Amino acid sequence: MKVIIDRFEGDYAVVELPDLTMVDMPRSLIPEGAKEGDVLVIGIDPDETDKRKERIEKLMNDLWE
Repeated sequence: MKVIIDRFEGDYAVVELPDLTMVDMPRSLIPEGAKEGDVLVIGIDPDETDKRKERIEKLMNDLWE
């Protein structure tokens, strides 16, 4: 998904979603140096997701052994 930074308001960036609605996004989630008009790409990282699932599964197995 791509969102466009419309403006900054305090601790939030107002971003435009693909359906043209505006939502507040915490500035802490915005890459440093981003400015109004920049396009942000939000996506899923399948490799990191798999690593996380494996780590959690190992912790659960260790807990129940």
